[in-house]
Amino acid sequence: MKKQIIEIFGWYGAAAIVGAYALVSFSVLESTDLVFQLLNITGAIGIVVVSFYKRAYQPGALNIIWALIALVAILKILNSL
Repeated sequence: MKKQIIEIFGWYGAAAIVGAYALVSFSVLESTDLVFQLLNITGAIGIVVVSFYKRAYQPGALNIIWALIALVAILKILNSL
């Protein structure tokens, strides 16, 4: 059961990041939209979970950085409200 839940996190992460990219690419969202950044941060966290579970540290490290970038963007968006 634990493995299945971790796999769900990973698949969600991949879908969220690709979905966020597609939404910005097709001008549905802007990079300054909170939804875009939330998809990025939650997607990155999902990939970090599955990457470290599978001991695939390179994608895990990349997505930690991805999540930190999204966090900074989220804080910037929230401060501008």
